[in-house]
Formats: sequence, structure tokens, C-alpha cells
Amino acid sequence: MPPRSSPTARQARLGAELRKLREAAGMAAREAGAFLGGNQAQISHIEAGRWGVSGDRVRRLATLYAASDEKLVEALCAMAEERGRGWWEEYRGVLATGFLDLAELERHATYLRSVNVVNVPGILQTEEYIRAIHRSYRPALPAEDVDARVEFRLRRRSVFEREAPLPFQAIVHEAALRMRFGGRKVAKGQLDFLLEASERPTVTVRVLPFTCEEFIEATDAPLYAGGVVRQLDTVQLDSPMGSFFLGAEAKLHRYRQLLDMAERSSLGESESRRLIHHIAREL
Repeated sequence: MPPRSSPTARQARLGAELRKLREAAGMAAREAGAFLGGNQAQISHIEAGRWGVSGDRVRRLATLYAASDEKLVEALCAMAEERGRGWWEEYRGVLATGFLDLAELERHATYLRSVNVVNVPGILQTEEYIRAIHRSYRPALPAEDVDARVEFRLRRRSVFEREAPLPFQAIVHEAALRMRFGGRKVAKGQLDFLLEASERPTVTVRVLPFTCEEFIEATDAPLYAGGVVRQLDTVQLDSPMGSFFLGAEAKLHRYRQLLDMAERSSLGESESRRLIHHIAREL
């Protein structure tokens, strides 16, 4: 089987975690490859996510590496055994892979946390608001590309509609609430929908007011996705160059601190809803 030319972020993460286990064991890739009856190239492909690996082989490698964290090993085995195509695969070849990787990340997350300074979190945006944002791109996007992005972003909400809805804490700066993307009508519709979303049992919306005196640098709009074990937590960042996915513990720790600071500095849920309602009435 030829190597994958473009592994998904989740496939790459599985490989990266297996590499961490091997390096923690102080074992060379050629030794691990020989253990599987192959060579160094085989392990390199697995650790880069270019080759698939079975749950059985993950367990064998974990035993070789003397990995003692059973929950982590079982989580990695489950990742290795994942089969089937998620709904996002319908957009492969239509949207950039970062979009698909984000939907897959949300699908497997145990919770989400975000902090947004400039706009409302993508997963809570209305159709009109999404269109207004994408119409501002330069060079302008073709109409069919805008339609695909709008449809895709709206479908991401399915994580709130499944049997076990995904917990999501959205911390939104007051500046984002006062942006008038698309005009007053679109902005008001977005605020009304945000209030509606905040009534969902697993969705929490909190506002960082202009009166906040702590400096919170979150212009990269981090989305923190909890994994089934803490070692598999992931941070997703948007940039003009596309999505970036972070899994190194030092970086995860930094964003946990940022989100905790934002939560401490934000208004409570009831206060936040009152402020959103007040801003919407001003439009």
C-alpha cells in the first residue's frame, strides 16, 4: 500500500503520539521497525501519519516501549481502528484540508473552549454572518466557494444535535459583538442567534467586556478541543495561511492558561446574556 500523500491532522496526531512513546523509551526507529518485521522507513511513515497502523500493532509497540498509561494506549488504539467516512469527507477536493480537519477534531472532542476577539465563533455563526465575512475576502472568492464554506460551517453545528451534545464554552469579546459585518440587520440576527445558542444545555457564552483590565492576547482565536485523555487535547488556530493544530504539552498549557484567564475576566452567563441583548437592542 503506497503512503498517504496528505494524512489528516488526526492521522498525523496518532503518529506523533507513537513517536513520543518511542522517544520516551529511548528507542531508535530502526529497532521499532525491526520489531514489526520491517525497517526504519516503516516506523517513519507510521509516525508521520503516512501509513495506517492497526490497534493490535499500536498495542505491540506500546508494550515494546513499556508505555504504562493504559488509558492513553487504549485511546491511541481506538484512533488506529477508526473506520468510515465522516460527513466532512463530502467536501474533500472542494475545501482546503484544514476545514475538514477542524470538523473531524470537533467530532472526536469531549469538549470545546474558545476565545474570540474579532468575530463570533464559527460554529455559532448565522448563514448571513458567514456570507458577510467571506464576501470581504480579497481576492474575492467565487460564489460556489462561498456557498460551500457556508454550508460546511453550518453543518458543523451537528455536534450540538447528536444524542450526547458536545459541551462548548465560548468566550466572546464585546468588540466582536459590536462588529457590524453585513450591516445592522445581519449583526442583530447574529446576536439574537447567539442568545438562542446560549440557552442550549451544553453551550455557555460569556462576554469579555471592554471594562476588562487584564490584557488577554487572543487575536489568533484559539479553539481548545479536549481529547478522551488529556494528552490528546488539541488547539486549533486560524491564520491567513490556513489552520494550525497544536498538540505539544507546553503549547496546550499556554492556551489553557489563556482560556482560564479569559474565563476569570469575563462576565457571568446571565450578565453576558444581558449585555448581548443590550447591544442587539442598540442596532
